[in-house]
Amino acid sequence: MDGTHCLKDGVRIGYTLHGDPASAHRVALVHSLAMDREFWRPVAKQLSGRACVLIPDCRGHGASDKPAGPYMIERFADDLAELFDHLGWRDALVAGASMGGCVALGFAAQHPERTSALGLVDTTAWYGADAPSQWAERANRALDAGLASLVEFQTTRWFSETFRSARADVVADCVRRFLANDPAAYAESCRMLGACDLREALPRIAVPSAVLVGEEDYATPLAMAQALRDGIPGASLEVLAGARHLTPLESPAAVSAFLGRLMDRGGAAP
Repeated sequence: MDGTHCLKDGVRIGYTLHGDPASAHRVALVHSLAMDREFWRPVAKQLSGRACVLIPDCRGHGASDKPAGPYMIERFADDLAELFDHLGWRDALVAGASMGGCVALGFAAQHPERTSALGLVDTTAWYGADAPSQWAERANRALDAGLASLVEFQTTRWFSETFRSARADVVADCVRRFLANDPAAYAESCRMLGACDLREALPRIAVPSAVLVGEEDYATPLAMAQALRDGIPGASLEVLAGARHLTPLESPAAVSAFLGRLMDRGGAAP
C-alpha cells in the first residue's frame, strides 16, 4: 500500500507499507543517501510474511517534498515518529542503512519508547573529524558539476566488482535513482551527514541492537561498525563477506535474515 502524509511543518512524505497492517510485528526501514523507498523493497518483501514493513522516502528524497535546508538527523527522526502517529504505530523495529542508519540511531535516541529494536546497516554514529569538510566538498561538487560527476565514485563504493558485473541491472537502477535527485536537497543531506555526531547517544540505547557491515565497505568501514557494537550495550555485529556499502541490495537475503534474527530478539509490539 502506497501513501502520502503531510507532516506538521507541511512537508509531504511518501511511503509504502508491505505486509499485513494488523501484524503483531512492525518494522520501519530507512534508506541510504540519494536513494528512496525502493532501496528496501527486496528486503521488505522478504520480511512482509511475518511483519508489517514501513519504507518511507526521507524528506529531500524520492516522492517526498524537498524543502530548503538545513537538514538535520533529528528532524528526519521526528519525521518517522510523525509517520508512526499517522499509521497508529506505538513502536517498531527501526533499521536503516548508511544515512538511514544515522536516522535510525537518531530515532532510537530521541524516541526510545517507540523503538522495540534497532538495526544499523553499513552506517556510523560519526564520520570523523574531517567529515564536515569532506561532505561539504561532495555537496559542492554536486551543485557545481552535477550529480553525474559523482556516478563513478558512487558505484564503486556501493557494490563489489563481482556484483557490478553480475547485476548490472541493479547498478543501473541505482544510478538512475541517484541522478533523479534534486541537487540542492542532495547537498543538504550531505552537509547533514558531515555534521552528524551521535556518539553520546550510544550508551543510552537500551533495546536489542544489531550492527551489520559489508566486509569491503570503505564508505562506513568495519572500524565504524565495531565502534557502534562497542558503544551500544549488548549490541551484536555481523560482517557480510565480499559485500560493500549497499548490502540491502547486494545481499537482500542475508540482510533479511539479519533483521529476522533481530526481530526475534526484540520484535515489535502491536
